[in-house]
Amino acid sequence: MDRPEIVRSFNRFYTKQIHVLQEGILDSPLSLTEARVLFELAQRENPTATDLLTALALDPGYLSRILDAFVRQGLVSKKPGRDRRQRNLSLTRAGRGTFESLDRKSHREAAAMLAKLSEPDQSRLIAAMKSIESILEPKPPAPYMLRSHRPGDIGWITHRHGVLYAQEYGWDEKFEALVAGIAAKFVENFEPQREHCWIAEQDGNIVGSITLVKKSATVAKLRLLYVEPSTRGSGIGSRLVQECIRFAREAGYRKITLWTNKILLAARRIYEREGFRLVSIKGDFETWELHLWSIKAP
Repeated sequence: MDRPEIVRSFNRFYTKQIHVLQEGILDSPLSLTEARVLFELAQRENPTATDLLTALALDPGYLSRILDAFVRQGLVSKKPGRDRRQRNLSLTRAGRGTFESLDRKSHREAAAMLAKLSEPDQSRLIAAMKSIESILEPKPPAPYMLRSHRPGDIGWITHRHGVLYAQEYGWDEKFEALVAGIAAKFVENFEPQREHCWIAEQDGNIVGSITLVKKSATVAKLRLLYVEPSTRGSGIGSRLVQECIRFAREAGYRKITLWTNKILLAARRIYEREGFRLVSIKGDFETWELHLWSIKAP
């Protein structure tokens, strides 16, 4: 099956899953499009038809017919706006009641669908949905900041590694124990002049982390690169690795080494893009190195 057919197959599958093939959505007399128009009206303060056209990408004539029907049914009112050519739209009390009823039913239906799944499968499904949305309709990434670690961050790093890698790769608590050991050793032997941990924050939430530790007088080791699924593709992972490289050069290291699993494709692409080279493979595990003298200072 070629890629367009896979997309079409998924579309058919999902429209069945959310029951949009029924004559009325959520046991109501409204079509899916009419319900979406109600939703947009409920989320906006006195929008115009132009606002709805922009939000929904509907044919103007089709939207006009829907709005006229809503006015006749007493669900929507039209009032003159600042621009006499436009009318401000708002839900009436009956319209608000209709929307709230649909909204409750939709929430219950989504909750029922999720309830059939295990917690890991729910997380995988939500992450996949977010990925589809961000790929098909990308939004400008929110700004983020990097800071040094502080109390509580090392525990967060261990927790998120354990949770995410169990969800995405099925790794058990032994991997979490491995991360906990690496993190504990970092704290116990921390040398501020030669080692560092960076935390990426976005909107007050931690979305990524990385550590650089001393392996020898001339060799540093990059460890525990992590980026939250919701922010992948925004450049945070590359920025974290770049900070490690910058710090290692300033600290006088000659080389950075790292150890990773071959299944971690996104991380491997970052390492390769930043100049690391694969030097050895042992089963599923790989060792990569970056010789710092081959990198010119910025």
